[in-house]
Amino acid sequence: MPKFLSELEDPRYFQILFLGSFLCYGLYYLGWDQQSVVFLSIGITAVITQMIFESFGRKRFSSIKSAMITALGLCLLLHVNHVWVAVLAAFVAIASKYLIKRGSKHIFNPANIGIIAAIALSNQAWVSPGQWGSEVIAWFLVGSAGLMMIMKVGRLDTAFTFLGIFGLLLFIRQVLYLGWETEVWVHMMSNGTLLLFSFFMITDPRTTPNHRVARIIWAGFLACMLFVLTNYFYVQTAAIWLLFIISPLTPLFDRLFKAREFKWNTKDKTQSLTI
Repeated sequence: MPKFLSELEDPRYFQILFLGSFLCYGLYYLGWDQQSVVFLSIGITAVITQMIFESFGRKRFSSIKSAMITALGLCLLLHVNHVWVAVLAAFVAIASKYLIKRGSKHIFNPANIGIIAAIALSNQAWVSPGQWGSEVIAWFLVGSAGLMMIMKVGRLDTAFTFLGIFGLLLFIRQVLYLGWETEVWVHMMSNGTLLLFSFFMITDPRTTPNHRVARIIWAGFLACMLFVLTNYFYVQTAAIWLLFIISPLTPLFDRLFKAREFKWNTKDKTQSLTI
């Protein structure tokens, strides 16, 4: 196979394509164009930070693809009042991959810790769960594109376990127990931010457990805690905080459940997906 065709098998290209299409959707249909400078600042900061760290390390400049994915995730989920907050989020996100790690895996999802840092350190940032609206188009675009991406990295189990358990618990409480209309449940489950979180953030192969059983347990615990916090404590941004809190448990799961580690290059990726 020609080298350039082999390179295109890298699932990160699919992720960049789909996340980029969501950003374009936000810019042209949801009125995000006023945040263009913020988005540009996030992208430039992420790429430059990645290049600086790589220049002192293994010099894998092809990893800029990962920086672009992180930048797009921040653009889609994070809102800020000032450009410097966006720059801070992007810098922390990329730097965490090199400074907070165990072995070859980083502990925290980069976009997740970048969002947490921006909120906690500046008090000028937030995540808006309703920014995508609840139209069916959000469900279709985010869900279908996310599904295509995670099939490339073997994390269907994580997304489906999380959405399945959270959706079932929500249905039992809202529809069966409280007697609400089914449309209310559909409205909550078709939230674009929830779907992006499910298909793109918690399916990061570099920060989730290596073993399938461990991922199912991990995702199930995350779903149960999210259900409790959103329905009984009304913490609408609980997903972002929960992922940050439970991410340090991933090394423990990797020790308890032995499996080969995911690698982005094609050869190792093929081996990892057989687990």
